[in-house]
Amino acid sequence: MIEDEIRELLDKISAQMRRDYNHLLHDVNLHVGQDNLLCKLWTKDGVTQVELCEQLKCEPPTVTNMVKALEQKGLVYRQKDEKDRRVTRIYLTTEGLNLKDPVHERWRKQQDKLLAGILPEERLLLRRLMKQMEENLF
Repeated sequence: MIEDEIRELLDKISAQMRRDYNHLLHDVNLHVGQDNLLCKLWTKDGVTQVELCEQLKCEPPTVTNMVKALEQKGLVYRQKDEKDRRVTRIYLTTEGLNLKDPVHERWRKQQDKLLAGILPEERLLLRRLMKQMEENLF
């Protein structure tokens, strides 16, 4: 059935993308997922872990572990909110900020590999279909 084939293709693509990203990110001492957390901070620094959970669609323990790992690598630090001491905010260090270009370069490289041979108008259709699939799930 076509739906089963689509599911299998999405699974294969997802698994291979994860392996490829893991390999590419290894060069900058990151694991898959950590790059996405850093990306959220590159967009808006100083967010809370709750906000990161919502943005990344991850469970709190997953985000806590990622923040701890990135903190140990010297890429982020935690600081209590000045107005509400119960809130802890996550900030980039200079090292974390300096990873932005190398990570974006790896993302572009992987995306170019993934989309090779797909025409611009086909990419637009693919994007529309994938956005619809995302809406269906969330």
